[in-house]
Amino acid sequence: MTTATDRFRSLHDSGIFVMPNPYDLGSARLLAALGYQALASTSAGFAATLGRLDMMVNRDEVLTHVEALAGATDLPLNVDSERCYADDAAGVRVGQARAAGDAR
Repeated sequence: MTTATDRFRSLHDSGIFVMPNPYDLGSARLLAALGYQALASTSAGFAATLGRLDMMVNRDEVLTHVEALAGATDLPLNVDSERCYADDAAGVRVGQARAAGDAR
C-alpha cells in the first residue's frame, strides 16, 4: 500500500510542485478538487480562524486542526507546527501519533 508519506516523497523526486495552504476543511477539500497533489497547513491562517495572531495557538489546538485537515482529503499534508514543540520525548510521540498518522 502506498502511504501519504510515500506519495509526498515521490512528489519531491519528480521536481517542483505547488503545495497550497488550506486553513480549514472546506479550503482543503476545494484545493484537492482543484487537483493539487499535496497540502501544507498554515499556522497564521489557522490562528486567524480562531481570531488570534500567529504563534498564539497551543499544541493541542494545532494537533486537533491537523487531524481534521488530514481527514478532509487523502493528500499528503505538510504541517507548520509553529513553535509547538513537546517538552519531552513522550510529548513528541503523542504529536507524531496524532499528526503524522499515515491512515490515508
